[in-house]
Amino acid sequence: MSTERRYPDAVAGPFESPPVTFEDREGRDIEVRPYDGSDEEFESLVSMYDAFDPADRAQGIPPGQERRIRDWLDNILAEECLNVIAWDGDDAAGHATLVPDDDAYELAIFVLQEYQEAGIGTLLIKSLLGHGAENSVKKVWLTVERWNRPAVGLYKKIGFETSNSESFEMEMTLRLTESAD
Repeated sequence: MSTERRYPDAVAGPFESPPVTFEDREGRDIEVRPYDGSDEEFESLVSMYDAFDPADRAQGIPPGQERRIRDWLDNILAEECLNVIAWDGDDAAGHATLVPDDDAYELAIFVLQEYQEAGIGTLLIKSLLGHGAENSVKKVWLTVERWNRPAVGLYKKIGFETSNSESFEMEMTLRLTESAD
């Protein structure tokens, strides 16, 4: 992929900052809130990713095996990253992260299989982008496998635009706040 990304001129949003609560399409009360750094939340994420369906892994993430999950989480839950978690009571149902990358942030989102297609992914992304805007994030990018039409459709609906589609992965970008670049 090219490191020279094109970002839309228009700012997407506005997006609501977490915490955000809603009833998903299955009637579950879901709360999305920022990761608080506690051992309890870390362990809930380890459990969520340990239960993650291998068929839903893309681009090698999330990793399998508890040790690898813990190492990976240590990286993406670092202080400079922004993270939100979707909670169904005490259970983590989904997680989204913004990881700094030069002058932008890379977005990744994961929703457990039994919570997919219930509106949680949309709320997670919008809440994460609201959290990002609140923390002065200006530009966001992601990659998605081009065959993953539900994800591509969701990203476009939120405001992402295709910036590079030269391989089996599409790169999509979004401008979150005004910036001089």
